[in-house]
Amino acid sequence: MKKVKITVLKTTFDKELAAEYGSEGIGACPMHKEGQVFYADYAKPDGFCDEAWKAIYQYVFALSHGMGGLFYYKDWIRKPGVAICCCNDGLRPVIFKLEKTDIESTIDYQPIKR
Repeated sequence: MKKVKITVLKTTFDKELAAEYGSEGIGACPMHKEGQVFYADYAKPDGFCDEAWKAIYQYVFALSHGMGGLFYYKDWIRKPGVAICCCNDGLRPVIFKLEKTDIESTIDYQPIKR
C-alpha cells in the first residue's frame, strides 16, 4: 500500500444558494485552505474534514492499492494515478487533487488477532 497525496486545489462558495439556504454568516469552508497538503492511505489524515473524507476515501483507497491507470472508461481524468474530487457540501465545496505516490504506507496500530 502506498500513500496518496491530497492537495486542496480550490475552496468555493455559492453565494446565491447560500443567500437562499445558508445560515447567517456562512462563508467558504473553515476547515481547508487552498494549497494544503495531506497524505493518506487507509485512514483519514489528522486535520482533514470528516465529511470530505467520506466523499473521497474510495478514490484514496483505489490509488493507495495500486490503481495507477485512468478511472472509469478513460473519459474523466487524462493523467494516470490522479483523481479530482470534491466534498459534498453543496454551498461551499472544496476541490481536491489526489495523486498516487511511491511513499510506502505503514500500519500505525497493532492488529488484534483472534
